Formats: sequence, C-alpha cells, structure tokens
Amino acid sequence: MIVDLLTSRRYIAKKMSIVPQIDAAVNPLARAEPVASLAGLRAPALRDYYDALFAAHGPQDWWPGRTAFEVIVGAILTQNTSWTNVEIAIRNLRHEKLLTARAIETVSFPRLARLIRSSGYFRQKAKKLKYFVRFLRSEYGGSVKKMFDTPTLVLREKLLAVHGIGPETADSILLYAGEHPVFVVDAYTRRLLERHQLATAAQRYDEIRELFERNLSGDAALYNEYHALIVRTGKEYCRTRNPRCNECPLHSFLPQTMQASL
Repeated sequence: MIVDLLTSRRYIAKKMSIVPQIDAAVNPLARAEPVASLAGLRAPALRDYYDALFAAHGPQDWWPGRTAFEVIVGAILTQNTSWTNVEIAIRNLRHEKLLTARAIETVSFPRLARLIRSSGYFRQKAKKLKYFVRFLRSEYGGSVKKMFDTPTLVLREKLLAVHGIGPETADSILLYAGEHPVFVVDAYTRRLLERHQLATAAQRYDEIRELFERNLSGDAALYNEYHALIVRTGKEYCRTRNPRCNECPLHSFLPQTMQASL
C-alpha cells in the first residue's frame, strides 16, 4: 500500500527548519520511556530518527477522515494506489451518502464498484468493502465502537481473517481509525530502513513492525506521528529513484559506506 496525502493544503510540504529543542507537549516521543535493545539495532537509533524527523517537519496531523468508518474505507481503498485517487472515491461515496457500514452493505455491487473506480482494482476493492461490513455486522452488530473496544491482538487477528485485509491494512485500521498502538509498516518504511541498514529485504512485515514496537513506547499517537513522518520522508527524500539523501534530515544517520557513495 502506497499512501500519498499531499493533496490537501495541510499536507503541502513546508520549508525544512531545525528546531533546537522538541516540546514534550506536542512530541509524543519526548515523553517515551528509554528504548530496549534489540539484536542488530543500536537501541537509541529509532528514537534519534524520530527526533530528527519531527524537528525538521513537525506534526503531520494524520489521517484525513471525518469518521472512524471513513478512515477504514480509506485504508482499504488506498491499497496499491495514491491518496489522490482515493480522495475521489471517498468524495463520490460521501456525495451518495454511502459512508456508513449499513449503506455499503446494502448498495448494489455494480454501483459501489463504479463509485470507487478511481481507486483502481475497483471490483476487488468493492468486494473487500462488502466483506468488511459483513464482518462488522456479524461480529459487532455493525458498531465500529464495539469493534475497537476489542483488545488489540484479538482484533488484529480477526481483521486479518477478513478477505482482502492484510497486515498493513489491518494495522492502518487499528492505528488510524481505532487509535490502537500498532506500528504501520509500508514501502516507505522498508526502503528507509534498508538504506540505513536497519532491516533487510528478507525480513517479514511483522518483524519490522515489532522492531518499532519493541524499541519505542506503546503509544498510538507516537506511532501515528512516526509513520506519517516516514511517509513524508519517503516521498520527499528517500525516493526509489534519484533519492535526495544529502538534503534529507536523516543524512547524518546513513552508514559511512552509503555517505561515501553519494
């Protein structure tokens, strides 16, 4: 899943500025407990990375959505596409008053697929939305609140059992819609960690997720902010092609071999 949230004014890139001290009132990690050691990772690394990104960019105010259910819909629709395309689909659903679980379940499949066409793979995603709202009704009587009252690990397993919901989508739903303390790993996260030699391409999704969760305090606000900052860094600096490493706030953290090659 590739998330792109630079379409609305509040996500427009700002000129980078370095803040000498980070205010604990707005920076969740400033209040975090000391991180634990993990094999293969210098213990303070993830905290240092976060501090550098937050100092450069400040809070990102993620995820756009008027309701928790709308955020869930967005998490499903943003699979393998940009947020620009998802915004169109969300706008269509809102215009047709279809941004409720009951409405998604009762609307005809062809109409639903047509309205979300901009998000790509629209027939598959229409099926995923249908499967999710049926799960929500059968397990929680259609109540998003009841669903998010479920313990995190239990709910995560239930979500992963729903057709079309993989680890990244499940964790996005848990974190951004339900404020559960799980870290979302995406392509930007993998790319950054691999370039900084903190992870390898062979590592599984859950291994990377646990890397963050074991080394940072279990705070949903922190995980939300950190992931948003990583996405911004991936879009602006740590790009697949022509990366802007010399301008990146994390340049000083690059291994010496990488710095020498720039």
